[in-house]
Amino acid sequence: MSKITPLLISIVALAFGIFTFFYLKNSSELVYVDINRLLDGYKRTAIVKKEFETKANTLKANADSLLTDWQNELKNYEKERSSMSKKELELKQELLSNKQQQINSYQQAVQKQIQQEDQKITQTVVNDINDFVKEYGEQKGYRIIFGATGGGTIMYAQEGSDLTDEVLEELNAQFTGK
Repeated sequence: MSKITPLLISIVALAFGIFTFFYLKNSSELVYVDINRLLDGYKRTAIVKKEFETKANTLKANADSLLTDWQNELKNYEKERSSMSKKELELKQELLSNKQQQINSYQQAVQKQIQQEDQKITQTVVNDINDFVKEYGEQKGYRIIFGATGGGTIMYAQEGSDLTDEVLEELNAQFTGK
């Protein structure tokens, strides 16, 4: 019985060692996703971007319309100014100047609103992707999933470490309900 015990302990230790090796190898595997490719390939990004561009174009068109009206008033002023009295000239110049300032302020407000909307929708899409990747990592048992950008945060990775295509496929499937 004393000969069996060291053999049994050796077998158990070997089995434990093999199990630990494969478990640690799989659970500590370092993987990453290319954030830019996820953003570009995510179907929701294109939809949200198109909606944003429509809204931004409408806002810009309103500002352009006001500017065109002001320019037409300025042309009319230039034509009629020779027939105006000094008081009328002063009033018209003040009116045109005030209107120009209002248009400039409106254009700046529109530009600020467009920038804020762009940041908001981008952050919404990024949050969707981050939430999905977190859930994906938990389901697949990854300890860490790095996010790589085109700026070189991942300089080298072995083949098979890039999960971008796999994550993108499942992300789009979830978005489209498939």
